[in-house]
Amino acid sequence: MKNILKHGGVKAGIFMIVFYQIVMLTVFMSGYSAIPKNVTNLTVAIVNEDQQSGTEFVQKLQEQLPFNVVTDESLQQAKTGLEDRDIHMIIRIPGDFTEKLSEQGGKAQLQYLINESNPTTITSTMKNVAAEITAQMGTQIQAQSFEGVLSSMQVPAEQSKQIVESTMGKVSSDIVLSNPQPAGMQNQMAPMFITMALYVGAMIYAMQSIGGMQHLQGQMGKWKAFFAMRGANLLISILAPLVGIGIYFMVQGYGVEVFLKMWMVHSLQLFVSIEFTSIFIMLLGQGGMLINMIFVLSQSIANGTSMSPEMMPGYFKFVSQITPMFYSTHLDYNILFGGGKTVEYAVGLALVGVGAFIINTAIHHFKKAKQIDTTQEPVQQPVMI
Repeated sequence: MKNILKHGGVKAGIFMIVFYQIVMLTVFMSGYSAIPKNVTNLTVAIVNEDQQSGTEFVQKLQEQLPFNVVTDESLQQAKTGLEDRDIHMIIRIPGDFTEKLSEQGGKAQLQYLINESNPTTITSTMKNVAAEITAQMGTQIQAQSFEGVLSSMQVPAEQSKQIVESTMGKVSSDIVLSNPQPAGMQNQMAPMFITMALYVGAMIYAMQSIGGMQHLQGQMGKWKAFFAMRGANLLISILAPLVGIGIYFMVQGYGVEVFLKMWMVHSLQLFVSIEFTSIFIMLLGQGGMLINMIFVLSQSIANGTSMSPEMMPGYFKFVSQITPMFYSTHLDYNILFGGGKTVEYAVGLALVGVGAFIINTAIHHFKKAKQIDTTQEPVQQPVMI
């Protein structure tokens, strides 16, 4: 037993067991602690079109809502922010809100606009908040608020009290959902899993391809082997995503245009992912896989499918900006469901790739080419992930 435990391979295996436990639990515990703690970082816009009691109601909401509340935007500006995911819900107070409340038998509506092309954490939270706001309209606090407004409008006290009593139960909600997702958890999770599958594949491929490139340097020369490998990476990036996207589209049908857009996005994502994961392999050899594993686990939270950037702890927010998965998943959201900032996400993904390519070029420039015996084929040891 002692001899077995002293074996190098067993020692390495024990190290990996301990390493993965530490990394996975640290990443997930620190990342998911943001839910629901950081829900208060989300933004709600209130658009008031009621010139009578609307201002009083907006003040009351600002005091009660545990979010960043924006009140100075027009409905069109707020809708743009909602589409771009900068605003997570719009509460619209119609111009006839007070009038409907004061009418005998009248019924007033508060309108809530929610973009469903978001993590389910956000959409479900906002739907619950909308229901709570509408329910609170019948509470004594809201009644007193309206009674005060009616008194300031010089409505007699007795009449004011009758109007207030008649408003209870007269407020309803109108929830307007934009960019709805098709039914089924597979559709909600598709942006994450398509991107994750290609990223993990890129990570393993990068390890194998760099080993191959180092072997070819003795035959082709240092820089010719480097750029030849980039050409191979590009070809693989164009063809390989067809498998995963094809499987998804066979299960959940979309049009040809959507298929082509997804293919283009994930071809770019795969190429960028290969370049990004190659950095640590180029620097540290197979030891770079440990760093890559930290990043792939971090991106499972930082990709933005479980929480928005506003909710992420600082480390994950930083990782989302310098790694490929955040941009890729949001491009998928836009293509499959709808949403704004498509060009911004595409440029961000491309810039990550350009940055990674420059770093890899610099590493290759300063690193001496390995002298490899060309009479023997290099043997890659499998790395368990």
